[in-house]
Amino acid sequence: MSEAAQPARHTGPAIGRVRLSNPLVLAPMAGVTDLAFRLLCSEAGAGLVSSEMISDLALLGRSRRSHEIIRISPWEHPISCQLCGSRPDTMAAAAALVAAAGADIIDINMGCPAPKIVGNNEGSALMRQPQLAREIVAAVRAAVGAAIPVTAKIRAGWDESSINAVEFAVVLAGAGVSAITVHGRVRSQYYRGRADWGIIREVKRAVRVPVIGNGDVRGGPDAVAMLEQTGCDAVMIGRGALGNPSVFTECREAIACRGHLSGRPAGQEPVSTGGSALACAGADLLRVAIRHLRMSLALKGEQRGLVEMRKHAAWYLSGRRGAARLRDLLMRADDPVTVEQHLRAALGEDGTDRQEGSAD
Repeated sequence: MSEAAQPARHTGPAIGRVRLSNPLVLAPMAGVTDLAFRLLCSEAGAGLVSSEMISDLALLGRSRRSHEIIRISPWEHPISCQLCGSRPDTMAAAAALVAAAGADIIDINMGCPAPKIVGNNEGSALMRQPQLAREIVAAVRAAVGAAIPVTAKIRAGWDESSINAVEFAVVLAGAGVSAITVHGRVRSQYYRGRADWGIIREVKRAVRVPVIGNGDVRGGPDAVAMLEQTGCDAVMIGRGALGNPSVFTECREAIACRGHLSGRPAGQEPVSTGGSALACAGADLLRVAIRHLRMSLALKGEQRGLVEMRKHAAWYLSGRRGAARLRDLLMRADDPVTVEQHLRAALGEDGTDRQEGSAD
């Protein structure tokens, strides 16, 4: 077989019939992982992107917002769409709609700690009801068939006295999930404190399906460390990508240098950035931020696109000189031209990265 005719080498895990090009996954984040942000992260190197969490009942009720969430671009595959609910029948019906919209993977939220979600017996609340979780997985799998993998995202447990991720993951694997994402915090922690990567390692040892590790990955060295310390098959990045889609580029290169990806020499040391937006040079970050702004406006219209872009713009400015003042200006800006001007002023037209503590 000639070199040109050889199949491409894949270096990420296979989730059912979906093969990832690398072991880096964008986490589902409400109000964050919309189409514009997913496209930027995909271009930066994410092997899999995830939608915002979608309520099964809202989707079945034809909520305009929920149907917008499952708007999928041909440029962002593979994509996982995450459903949240507590009834097998409605989750199955919603999964059929998501599958019809073009999702490559359907993920079931069993880890969200938000009181509103838990109060509806959804998200992390399902970790206290393994039989119900099993029934939901079975119903969703039956609704979408074998062609679309079904996965689940869980936490270490409900609280420190009920850490049951291993037992729960075994139940889910038995019910037929194609992969499990483990966030190394218990529900009572929300997003505070350190994630326990040890529980991710224990889950990986207990199940045969791919395990995706989640928690405290903010840059290349973190991604390498999680893979090496837990043995997980892929790494999910959430808050580390805020204002910094290029974190996926950094992580991909760091993993390749450590020999986790094929075709690259092992042993080279990755450059640590701590996962901050400071990883990206001023000119590059400016280009990404302004492109993000323009994509948001094009996809959502000027008024809504501007409002929803404000938080992203603030994240792009994190750690830079005068960031607090500029964030205040951004929150009050009522036109795209002003927002773009603030971004240019902070990030530098000439490529000068105006960081905290840098010289004038």
